[in-house]
Amino acid sequence: MNGRAFAKRLAPAAASAMLVLGASSAFAQTASAPAGEAVFQAHCKMCHEPPIERAPSRPDLAKRPRADVVTALTSGIMVPMAKGLSPAEIQSVAAYLTPGQDAPAAGDATARRRTAPTAGVDQMCAVNPPIGAGPSDWSTIGRDPDATRYQPHPGFAVADIPKLKVKWSMALAGGGQVTVTGKWLFVTNRSGRFYALDADTGCVHWVATDAVSRTTPSVIRSPVSPSGWLTVIGLANKTARAYDAQTGKELWRSDVLETHPAAGMSGAPIVAGDRVFVPMSSGEEGSAIQKTYACCSFRGSVTALDLKTGHTLWRTSMIDGPLHPTRKNELGVQMQGPAGAAIWSAPTADLKRGLVYVATGDSYTDAETKRDDAIVALDMKTGKIRWSTQVTQGDNYTMGCEAQFKSPNCPNPRGPDYDFGASPILFTLKSGRQIVLSGQKSGIAYGMDPDTGKLIWKTPVGSGSALGGIEWGIGSDPKHLYVAMADTALLFGEAPGVSGDLIPPAGTPKAKPGVYALNPATGRIEWSLPAPKAPCHYAGDRSGDYTRGGCVRAQSAPPSAMPGAVFEGGLDGWLRAYDPATGKVIWAFSTTDQTYDTANAVKNHPGGGIDGMGGGPVLANGMVYLMSGFNGASRTGGNGVNILLAFSPGGR
Repeated sequence: MNGRAFAKRLAPAAASAMLVLGASSAFAQTASAPAGEAVFQAHCKMCHEPPIERAPSRPDLAKRPRADVVTALTSGIMVPMAKGLSPAEIQSVAAYLTPGQDAPAAGDATARRRTAPTAGVDQMCAVNPPIGAGPSDWSTIGRDPDATRYQPHPGFAVADIPKLKVKWSMALAGGGQVTVTGKWLFVTNRSGRFYALDADTGCVHWVATDAVSRTTPSVIRSPVSPSGWLTVIGLANKTARAYDAQTGKELWRSDVLETHPAAGMSGAPIVAGDRVFVPMSSGEEGSAIQKTYACCSFRGSVTALDLKTGHTLWRTSMIDGPLHPTRKNELGVQMQGPAGAAIWSAPTADLKRGLVYVATGDSYTDAETKRDDAIVALDMKTGKIRWSTQVTQGDNYTMGCEAQFKSPNCPNPRGPDYDFGASPILFTLKSGRQIVLSGQKSGIAYGMDPDTGKLIWKTPVGSGSALGGIEWGIGSDPKHLYVAMADTALLFGEAPGVSGDLIPPAGTPKAKPGVYALNPATGRIEWSLPAPKAPCHYAGDRSGDYTRGGCVRAQSAPPSAMPGAVFEGGLDGWLRAYDPATGKVIWAFSTTDQTYDTANAVKNHPGGGIDGMGGGPVLANGMVYLMSGFNGASRTGGNGVNILLAFSPGGR
């Protein structure tokens, strides 16, 4: 999922960073550390020491539950990279990477919590009042079916924004964006514990174990649930589950929706009508590093599930036709295609037209495809593709294609890796006409006709780079499309002391990180504010590797808006509120400037970078919620264990 040549030396282990997608499994006794070191040296070192691009470093891996490492290698995203390793070797390398952690017993459902180095202690609520909906809820990833990320009733006024202070916090291993319904807050995380929290205090109403996920829960009223409230999440084991939102009782779990060993789920499932729509992504770009790997075969897809039972109603692949042999690599391994078009973000529902829109990633092979780097509209009832608009052709990309890695599986020609990472927005103009808005890693924003997919406008906003461009972040209010510009890979050279391949070569476009407001009807840029160079301190994983002590000012997370303000966070850990008319900053808070004593009894927890994989700000019922320190695609500013921050005016 990455581009520019100067940053490609960072590429070979991007799939390794997807350890957060590992599924649940049983665990055997760990082998000796010397054996684990030998496995690491032979199979893992090239990607993790020093860490390459999105791959976690060895210190970062040491902070993770041993269960995460084992399951990623046995049934998760790292299965292709672990090919040929015995169960004992997998156990031994996990033990080597996570020293000081006890090996969990086989079948232990609480293993993830016990082995997490800084998991904290759940503080249960004294009372669990009934869930009650209100106009200020944020109950799905984009707040509304149109995925606008606009909160018309935030529960606080613009005048209250300068008074915002942290009211409570919670340590979470790889936590995703929260949703809020009434006084209840729902959040998943990599530890396998799916939480329902009190939105005002952070105490725990209930917790479901063995639910490894980073997707944002959807919460709806539904007679399917005994309490009348239902929540749905996507899991790392490529299934979806529904729970009674009031009690945490599991209602159903889907079949495995994708059998490809490199597949995973990063985009949240959404509920529309009587159906759940589940997107599928993958790390096969990283699997292709292996010289013996038969690249490539994964295809992005959308699956529709019955809301009542979780049964599959239809499944549509983004690439048509059977796989076919293409050529043999230099080792004689038969390559295949076409493949790719992963769906990294949540779908967007169009109830009026009966459509669901998805944004796709790049192609993995040089076999021709038509729906990679595209916005695709599917019929909700049948899964039939109604239209597809591809914006970049020939974007064929796998990792490890630079000279120093010499992967034989590289497509030819090789594209710029300009995936879509942000969910499309269905925007209603003042005239009543609607338009589908999107943003690509190329740095270009688009407006399309929702009936036909015809391109209405395209606007180059940023320069585009290995990590965006527009990575995850678009949002809107009734007047503007807000684009968060990252241009991350173009910014690594800014920090003092950086040299070599991290310095962009002559002729590389200048980075344009910041926040931009566009006219949704025409794409015209109304105002922009560059991301400032602001003080910050990374306490976690890769601060020295990319920045030599500095911070990256990219802005990749999705913006969130309310009347009179737009909120956006940056990889430097700053959360800011902007005047939507002018772009003037009306409030700023550094999440790295202090440590936090959390509601789950962790002392002095650090903040970190704000990345789109951890979601954007959530404005609900007088509060602002934000995940800080997420180990995102840039592998910059993460803390291994993240922190959920809950702000309120005056911290009351």
